[in-house]
Amino acid sequence: MSTDLDRTAEPRSESSMKRVSTRTVLIVGTIVSILLAGVVSFYASANPDGLEYVAESLGFADSAKDHQTADSPLADYTVSGVADSRVSGGLAGLAGLIVVAAIMAGLIWLLRRSSRKND
Repeated sequence: MSTDLDRTAEPRSESSMKRVSTRTVLIVGTIVSILLAGVVSFYASANPDGLEYVAESLGFADSAKDHQTADSPLADYTVSGVADSRVSGGLAGLAGLIVVAAIMAGLIWLLRRSSRKND
């Protein structure tokens, strides 16, 4: 069933649709990523993950030993040496974001470089 509005509205052509620049997408994506990693990550669930839950429910969680990187600067999703848990978790999230962004940038650079050689 169509209405009068549907009949009078002109279909949108590709030329009438506004394109969003790559720069805008990158800036907005970066801001959202920083907010998620630095702020929202603090509000993640404090409940144990699946493996910890199963270990606790089956009664062998107490037999777990610390792994070799348990005293690393980013162990347990926190930054060592920062007393405030909110700030510590946010900084760990930002550090993870920087690592992932650097890996992504390196992969993009390699892929663009190899595609230019093939042309």
